[in-house]
Amino acid sequence: MTETLASLSNNAMYSATVVYALAMLAHVAEWAMARQLTPDPAAARPSLVGAGAVSPVDGLRADVEGSGSPDDEVERSERFGRIGLSLTVLGLLIHLVGVAARGVAADRVPWGSMYEFAITGSLAVAAAYVFLVRRYGVRWLGLPVTGFLVVVLGIAVLVLYRPVAPLVPALHSYWLVIHVAAAAVAGGAFTVGAMASVLFLLRRRLELRAVADPASPRRGFLWRAPSAEAIDRVAYRVHAFAFPLWTFAVLAGAIWAQYAWGRYWGWDPKEVWAFITFVVYAAYLHARATAGWRGRAAAYVALLGFATFLFNFVGINLFGSGLHAYSGL
Repeated sequence: MTETLASLSNNAMYSATVVYALAMLAHVAEWAMARQLTPDPAAARPSLVGAGAVSPVDGLRADVEGSGSPDDEVERSERFGRIGLSLTVLGLLIHLVGVAARGVAADRVPWGSMYEFAITGSLAVAAAYVFLVRRYGVRWLGLPVTGFLVVVLGIAVLVLYRPVAPLVPALHSYWLVIHVAAAAVAGGAFTVGAMASVLFLLRRRLELRAVADPASPRRGFLWRAPSAEAIDRVAYRVHAFAFPLWTFAVLAGAIWAQYAWGRYWGWDPKEVWAFITFVVYAAYLHARATAGWRGRAAAYVALLGFATFLFNFVGINLFGSGLHAYSGL
């Protein structure tokens, strides 16, 4: 039975990777079909920008409205976008089956190795994206999200894979469920927030170029995404959701350390980098709330936070040492 479930999990991971790859190709086609399309007047969603707010390029759209691309080109781009989202949802369901089967096969939560962290963390990324599509209509994140999922799952199944094995004694605790679940959900949100920050920087650059040169062409998928202001609001809300979860994960890890090793904090490399990630994201949220930071500076701080998060997960596991070494390869 264990071997059957492990095989089911492996096949589900392979299948989810393929489906995500097809979703990525659909979003590539969506972007390619939109390369000659002019800005969509409805792209800046009021629910994201806020009541009464005006997109920085609304005044620039007047000279292109009415001269947009033919309806069939718009529909082709939209169709590929819808296909990409549908495939992502399908991949998420298959992915969920694979993670669940791995847990049942191991008779424990499926995050006892770096392979299991990778498939669980990427599941959180996919779930966060699908939720945000329903909540905020962020389908414009489809290409970077699906590309990220393909890369992470590809590395997981080809490089990081380890057979099902029992947990080491230090991980036999209900705090494993609490600590890692909070960290995984926060990590999924941090990843989507980082992608939104990157697209914000790209969209902002387009808008500034349009202001400096009103005659410059305004075509392509990014011009049909929401305004930079709207994207920035999404990034902020995602990070504001993820940060308390990360804080809770750090605190839960400290409590678990007290039970497992007799101390709350020991400056283990993974503990240090978890704290650095906490500090950077705290600075990001504090600066936005008190100093009124908006735009490029805030986005760079958010991306710095994501870089520390990735190093904590990848760099420490691959090159570090300490009491968390059991969570490596």
